[in-house]
Amino acid sequence: MALKQSQAGSIILNDDGTNRTGTALSTNILIKVGNLSVGAIQELSVREARSVQMIAELGTDGNIDSAPTKAAEFSGNCTRIRFDRLRIAEAFGRDFVHVQSQRIPFNIVIIDKWNGDAESAVITTVRNVWITGIDYSYKADNFIISESMSWVAETISSTLGTGNKNVANGGERGFTPATNSVEQATDRGGLRGALDTPGLLRAAFSPDI
Repeated sequence: MALKQSQAGSIILNDDGTNRTGTALSTNILIKVGNLSVGAIQELSVREARSVQMIAELGTDGNIDSAPTKAAEFSGNCTRIRFDRLRIAEAFGRDFVHVQSQRIPFNIVIIDKWNGDAESAVITTVRNVWITGIDYSYKADNFIISESMSWVAETISSTLGTGNKNVANGGERGFTPATNSVEQATDRGGLRGALDTPGLLRAAFSPDI
């Protein structure tokens, strides 16, 4: 009998023994602004960061607690070939081509169709995006013009399809993740952060899987 799972629990074969491709591929990604699909993208990177302070005390050789020191920060970069007579800001549905011209932030929607379309797709929304930089160069040894756009955003959220369901659900392996309703609501975009709800001192969840 063929081994269906590795020693680490990763699925190798389907339940019926047939072959599968379980690796997420970027060929299944669709990037949109409103109803506009953004084409000719070579790379889109997203960075999520949060500063955490370790709390130490005199008399103890070690940290006794830890806590975030400020709100999470979101930023990223996009590289796009100048294509279809669209500069990079234009390709994201903007009516300008220079950084100084932006007046209103916009949302970027990333649709991951690896798991399927419609309610099976993972929809990630990067909200209130401000462009912080646009870079491009003209080269004698490479005629193809590419542009790079850096950005910052206020927040990010993801849902499974349009039904406001949690993305973190154990995936194909089917285990039940540790559950905390505030964390789940924040992940779906119902809250801007998970620390501004009552009962933080006593908040806990089971780490058992």
